[in-house]
Amino acid sequence: MPSLPALAIVRPVATSLITLGIALAGALAYFQLPVAALPQVDFPFISVQASAPGASPETMAATVATPLERALGRIAGINEMTSSSNLGSTNIRLQFDLGRDFDAAGRDVQAAINAASTLLPSNLPSKPSYRRNNPNDTPLMLLALTSEILSREQLFDIASTYVAQKVSQVEGVGQVDVRGSSLPAVRVELNPSALAKYGISFEQVRNAIINTNVNRPKGQIESYQQAWQIAVNDQASKAGDYLPLIISYSNGAPVRLSDLGKVLDASENLGSSGYLNDKPAIMLAIRKQDNANVIATVDKIRALLPQLQAAIPNAAELSVVMDRSGFIKASIFEVKRSLVIAVILVIAVISLFLRNLRSSMIPVVTVPVTLLGTLGVMHLFGFSLDILSLMALTVATGFVIDDTIVVIENTIRLMEQGMSAKRATLKSLREVSFTLLAMSLSLIAVFMPILLMGGIVGRLFREFGITLSIAVLVSLILSYTTTPMLCALWLKIKPRERKSSEKAGQNWLDGLLQHYDHALAWALKRKHWVLVLLISVISLNIYLYIIVPKGFFPVQDTGRLIGGVWADQTVSSSAMQEKMVELLGIIKREPAVANVIGSTGGSRSEANSGQIFVMLKALEERSDSAEQVMNNLRKALSRVAGINLYLRPAQELRIGGRPSPATYEYAIQADELEALREWAPRIEHSLQQLPELADVNSDQQNKGRQVALEINRAEAARLGVNQMQINSTLNDAFGQRQVSVIYAPLNQYHVVMEAAPEYAENPEALANLYISVAGNASQPASQVPLSAFAQLNHTNAALSVNHQGQFPTSTISFNLAPGTSLSAARQAVNQAIDNLAVPGTVHGSFQGTAKEFEKSLNDQPWLILATLIAIYIVLGVLYESYIHPVTILSTLPSAGVGAILALMLFDTEFSIMALIGLILLIGIVKKNAIMMIDFAINAERRSGLTAEQAILKACHLRFRPILMTTCGAMLAAVPLAFGSGYGYELLRPLGITIIGGLAVSQLLTLFTTPVIYIYLDRLERWVKARMPAQQQNQSA
Repeated sequence: MPSLPALAIVRPVATSLITLGIALAGALAYFQLPVAALPQVDFPFISVQASAPGASPETMAATVATPLERALGRIAGINEMTSSSNLGSTNIRLQFDLGRDFDAAGRDVQAAINAASTLLPSNLPSKPSYRRNNPNDTPLMLLALTSEILSREQLFDIASTYVAQKVSQVEGVGQVDVRGSSLPAVRVELNPSALAKYGISFEQVRNAIINTNVNRPKGQIESYQQAWQIAVNDQASKAGDYLPLIISYSNGAPVRLSDLGKVLDASENLGSSGYLNDKPAIMLAIRKQDNANVIATVDKIRALLPQLQAAIPNAAELSVVMDRSGFIKASIFEVKRSLVIAVILVIAVISLFLRNLRSSMIPVVTVPVTLLGTLGVMHLFGFSLDILSLMALTVATGFVIDDTIVVIENTIRLMEQGMSAKRATLKSLREVSFTLLAMSLSLIAVFMPILLMGGIVGRLFREFGITLSIAVLVSLILSYTTTPMLCALWLKIKPRERKSSEKAGQNWLDGLLQHYDHALAWALKRKHWVLVLLISVISLNIYLYIIVPKGFFPVQDTGRLIGGVWADQTVSSSAMQEKMVELLGIIKREPAVANVIGSTGGSRSEANSGQIFVMLKALEERSDSAEQVMNNLRKALSRVAGINLYLRPAQELRIGGRPSPATYEYAIQADELEALREWAPRIEHSLQQLPELADVNSDQQNKGRQVALEINRAEAARLGVNQMQINSTLNDAFGQRQVSVIYAPLNQYHVVMEAAPEYAENPEALANLYISVAGNASQPASQVPLSAFAQLNHTNAALSVNHQGQFPTSTISFNLAPGTSLSAARQAVNQAIDNLAVPGTVHGSFQGTAKEFEKSLNDQPWLILATLIAIYIVLGVLYESYIHPVTILSTLPSAGVGAILALMLFDTEFSIMALIGLILLIGIVKKNAIMMIDFAINAERRSGLTAEQAILKACHLRFRPILMTTCGAMLAAVPLAFGSGYGYELLRPLGITIIGGLAVSQLLTLFTTPVIYIYLDRLERWVKARMPAQQQNQSA
């Protein structure tokens, strides 16, 4: 039966058509592959929200967060549970294990909420709800709704009632968060003095409002032939409907609501505001579902926008402020361009070496077909066309060219000896077929540890490793079929006859080879010094790995900054809004800034906090990077008194669910709350002194002003006042209590009752508050002032209460100072905390990205070791030897030294991308060693040469293909290392690692590998000489 190469040569039409079919299938798959920034690696996130307007953060934490957390904490597969309780709201964030089924997790969360419902306060306006997404992930898109005529609450109503509902129906949208104001409401603002004058309580007013605004079933009237529904104008929907409402009678005259205060058509929450470039605006933050494609979802939303604009009032304008798909498309375009450049460079350098047009055309066919075939398999596997998969294809260009080079170069060598093209091709494949198999299988073994990595890093690079493995397998198949067929048809070389250009190229190569032969002979006479050099290189590897600055993922310039704004904890919501406007004006004046959106208040934030999104101009329109813009703004905003802004670059990969204003997080927990309140500020202050850190801030806010009423219970009882009356009256007066609901066809609106703002401006306003006491047989009805049985005390209170794993937590966020690596910052933080002598009852740990970095740092040595073991096992199986794999592995230390030195030279951290580059480098360098060792082993076995003679011949004959494959791999990495544009921060460490490692390994391994081969051959002979004869026969 003919071999596969022989069959391909005999049937060129069939081989050509199959090759064409692979190419066409790949081209079709290219247009069908979904486009994304990164592979789908989102943690399953579920956020649970509950609200109780007017409830303090501590009340929300104790009565809402704690019962829910206890129930939710019993759910299997929760990786992290954190919560934030603010004034009137609680938000619990659940991060599940990557393998957790999302639908099952949602059902478990709903069951836990139901189980906890009996433990929750009965006066919650609605049951807790959950959403299946990370509320702190970077929005997919930001829309702004602005108007010169319409009020904020009117714009918010349009955004919430119509725009958000329509956008939520778009496939891929997970949540639309509307911020910048609140729904319209009827606000009843009462005068406590007027209430006391007429002897009317807040409760009486509340009940009158409830009774005048109802929407209950009325029934129908029905005859034998007809039916009529009954309708009543029972709803009061406008402020004017409430003003004539009779609350009570005084001296026979009606006391109307208009006599007791004002009734306004206003906003439900006066403390919430939003701005676009310091002008009022409503912001719609659109977040995707965890499994949604960013570009496809954004395209669908953009297609909907003209319809939305046409449906809303002409006075309102809907605009796109931020769109993540722009960065993704630009990044993908840049990586595609790098791929094309890499293919051109690789083919060009091979043509330069071969100096033969016909032979140069073969890789022009095989390399693109390999890449297209890989795209086809990627489509079958459901992969996406993202930065990492395209990077895999770019790197694969340097891999797959090796197979073609080995076949072409060996065939040309045989043809130069006088063989025909067909005969030379067949003999060439017989000689190198095992070499091709060994290179490919051992290269796939390099990727196995990547495929088996756990956590988010493993999930992120799984498609990357599989894509590379597919490319290697497709290349191997083509090297057994298409490449030999093309060699047999296209190669036309007459012995010893070359054109002048070919002679010039050959003379250059011959001269280089001659110098190498002399240098190798010199090195083999000094083998012990070469061995010392290798040992020194191994030691240098360890030292360089220890000192090289390390990081997690390179920070990308996405053109977006996200920030948190904090003012003094005693600031009011109106003062916070003024400071936000001032802040946005300064940010907008930065030349690199295109737009900035800010918001304050809202359901998940404190009165003294706000959120900011900064959109930068396109890279070609600005000279500063995102990091430089942050530094510029840090200096400019430091002059604004009473407010702090902390920014971080928005990234496509967000780890953790905490609402952190900075990139990295350190969480502090204590066995006792008092210990946490004591040590968290001390730790924060210590970290603020570290030069390695910037923007150090804490989410612990327990310095808010509080008026504590100390009730004299005996006196209150004597006056006929109980605690329920006190709490209810206080809530009616100062809790913005939602006392009634106005039902509209598309939304529901509230009637909010409170004491008028002018009667609630300071704690002394409590003295004007009266409690209504019902009369009885012994005493008439009366109005009792709070001052009669209560004393006012001024204390501090928490503006927010945060939990992690059900326990109180304070999280310190920080960015890295310019020029500081994450490893250096981590070491500095740990050292600072050690110096504080923190007691054992206080615990601290890195969270989010910093936590994953710690984990990856611990896993890196084991991953490299696993790679080496996998290669050794595969090579040992292929060569049926314990010794020869060691010879091949001896080539790797020099590559490690070159890679780390290159990273340090270009001031680049040893990140996850650099680690992946190092693993790929192992595969590239090993392939060169296989070409050399495989030839030497065959020369020993078939020609009877000694080990030294065999390795010298192998080095001489394999020098040109080794040089060609190394140059090809290096040039494939050049666009990655030295490109520019969006997304290159992620690619650069990998490219630099490959180029630096190959440059040094090419220089050293050409000398160290022959020496190790000779020494290990001697060792093997020495061992065999001392083995019993029977064992020698068995081993032979």
